[in-house]
Amino acid sequence: MSEYAGRHIEVGPEDAGKRIDVFLGEIGKAPSRSAAARLVEGGHVFVDGIPVRKRHVLAEGERITVEMPPPDGCDLVPEDIPLDIRFEDEHMIVLSKQAGLVVHPAHGNWTGTLVHALIAHCGGDLGTMQGEDRPGIVHRLDKDTTGLMMVAKSDAAQVALSEAIKIRAIDRQYVTLVHGYIAPDSGLIDAPLARDPRDRMRMAVVESPTARQAVTTFRVLERFMAGKDDDGYTLVECKLYTGRTHQIRVHMAYTHHPVVGDQTYGRRKVRADRGLTRQFLHAYRLSLDHPVTGEHLEFVDPLPADLAAVLEDVAIDSMGRTAAGEEVFAALTAG
Repeated sequence: MSEYAGRHIEVGPEDAGKRIDVFLGEIGKAPSRSAAARLVEGGHVFVDGIPVRKRHVLAEGERITVEMPPPDGCDLVPEDIPLDIRFEDEHMIVLSKQAGLVVHPAHGNWTGTLVHALIAHCGGDLGTMQGEDRPGIVHRLDKDTTGLMMVAKSDAAQVALSEAIKIRAIDRQYVTLVHGYIAPDSGLIDAPLARDPRDRMRMAVVESPTARQAVTTFRVLERFMAGKDDDGYTLVECKLYTGRTHQIRVHMAYTHHPVVGDQTYGRRKVRADRGLTRQFLHAYRLSLDHPVTGEHLEFVDPLPADLAAVLEDVAIDSMGRTAAGEEVFAALTAG
């Protein structure tokens, strides 16, 4: 049977295979299944320390934690956090997210998020279709990933942008520096992702019923020779065809070319990481049709100072840029 230890629940064999919202409703942690689903979607339910979605299917031995929000957990208040806005009209915002900024409130980050900054900037003029704790949010970047993001200022814009992402009508491209020498100038990684069965705090490429398709394409921009403290580097442009958690970081580690500075999936060797303590991953290009006017919009975001400094540090070992590299660097310079 499932065992209870304070606010923790360890899943027993008789509950394995159930959806988490159904299970929470059955055991009285929420008054109904719909209430349980809202609790899960609000980021208050964790399995082995990781927030899950209401569709999560329980496995025997998993440890569930329910963290009820503080009394004012849903009373979002404005916070004066600087925003680097690149485009804004009455329908949407395009901004460049800085490193260290969490996108929306969740366990461990109830304040100081992008959402709090958006409320201060926009007041009540934000889309509400993702829930009351995620006003305006269309997609996310990891806390320490930088670059371009879209924000919806109305429900209609939020729905339209979310749908455009689903049908891959929005082009999002990233620049990343990875360890090692990648020989082909381009490639495709098609490898399904799910929670790592050995470490539920991480994602992994796995073959299981819970794994979701994940597709990443890449183009090599520049290669760098190996030194005494490293095995060389490759600067890569990645494009997402699916938007899974940590997708680029996991896919690159899976190919034995982890992202430089990645503290979760990387090698965590200070010298080889060139002193970088966050992943070298930057959402540098965004191309879309405006969700209301239909106008085509394109944005390029230059590398932030810490990532640019790493590239400058390894430049002496450059083996030359590819044609794709010349194209991307011209765009970054112009941007």
